Amino acid sequence: MEILVCIKQVPDDSVEIRLGADGQPDLSAADPQGNAFDTYAQELAVRFVEENGGAVTVASVGPEDNKTCLKNALAVGAAKAHHISDDGIAGADAAVTANLLAAGIKKIEEADGVKFDLILCGRESTDAIGGEVGELLAEALGLPFVSDIVEAVPDAAGLKVKKELESGYLMVETPVPAVMTVSKPDYDPRYPTIKSKLAARKVKIPTIAKADTGISADAETPKVVFAGFEEPPKREAGVKIQEDEPADAVAKAFEIMTADKVL
Repeated sequence: MEILVCIKQVPDDSVEIRLGADGQPDLSAADPQGNAFDTYAQELAVRFVEENGGAVTVASVGPEDNKTCLKNALAVGAAKAHHISDDGIAGADAAVTANLLAAGIKKIEEADGVKFDLILCGRESTDAIGGEVGELLAEALGLPFVSDIVEAVPDAAGLKVKKELESGYLMVETPVPAVMTVSKPDYDPRYPTIKSKLAARKVKIPTIAKADTGISADAETPKVVFAGFEEPPKREAGVKIQEDEPADAVAKAFEIMTADKVL
C-alpha cells in the first residue's frame, strides 16, 4: 500500500512561548520540529507497511526550512519526501493549506508515478490546534474520510480502522483511497539511529513550487482572516481560608462564595 503522511513543521511545544514586543509569538527559543500528531501518523504508516508491504512518503507545505522535519521523517522510516514550497503559508487558513496540499499531492503522484491508497494527517497541530486540515483535504480530493484513528489493518473492503471516541472506540470499514487523521496510538514514534540520520541528511528532497501546483486563485484565498494574538489574563490571587476547624472552614467558604454570588 502506498501511504502519504502530511507533516507540519511547528515550534517545540515543550518550550514556554510568550508574545514579543511586536505582538507576535517569540519563537527564538523554540526549535522547529515535526508536529507530534503527524509523527504518530507516520509511525502508524511505517508499522503498517512493515507488516503488509508498501511504502511511506512524507510531504510538507511551507518555506525551505521545512525540509528539516522531512529529513527527520526519512530517518524514521519514510522512503521518500516532497516539499511543497510556499513562504506565505503561515498566514493561511486551514482551507488554503488543504487546497495547496491537494494540488501538491496530485503533482507528487505524477512525479513518482504512484497513486496513494491512504493519506494521513495528524488530528491537529500543536501550534494552531485547529484540527481541520485533514477533513478539508479529504473534501478537496473527493475521498472518504475517517478521523482520529489509532489502528489500521487490511480488509476485504479496503481498510478496517479503529477510531477513537470520547466514550471508547469504533471500528470502521472504508474503501481506499481515503484520507484519515491520526490520534495518539498506544505506542510512541521510533527514534532514528545515527546511521539513518546521516543517510537522511544526504537526501536531496525535491521541491514543488506553489506556482507549479496549478492551485486556483480562489482556492488560495483565505476564508478566515487572522486578527492577532492575545495572551490570556494573568490569574488573580486566590482567597486563603485559615480556619482551624473543618466545619468553620466550610462555613467560611460558603460565606465567600455567597458574597461573590457564585452560589
